[in-house]
Amino acid sequence: MKVMRVSSPFGSNARTRVLLGLQIMSESYARELARLLGLSLSGVQKALVSLERDGLVSGRAMARMRLFRLNPRAFARRELEQYLERLLEPEDELRARAAAIRRRPRRTGKPL
Repeated sequence: MKVMRVSSPFGSNARTRVLLGLQIMSESYARELARLLGLSLSGVQKALVSLERDGLVSGRAMARMRLFRLNPRAFARRELEQYLERLLEPEDELRARAAAIRRRPRRTGKPL
């Protein structure tokens, strides 16, 4: 059963997928999550804003970007992480994409 396609336990599919992405990546920025999850950047940004407002995600500024992670002070954080791990069990493809993704953003204008 693919949980991400069938249900949205955190209010919307985007919110659920963003939480799963953060569980895999530990810490990430919006564009990286959008690439990983195959969602639009604006959809990921809206999900991050609402998750941060709800206290599940925390963000911090780093240079010109904002890094997000699961909020270490969130209520029942350990249980949340265990639940997300259970949701990730059938998601081998998502884990493979996360392992292959570049971990640092490329400097603007830098040639490939």
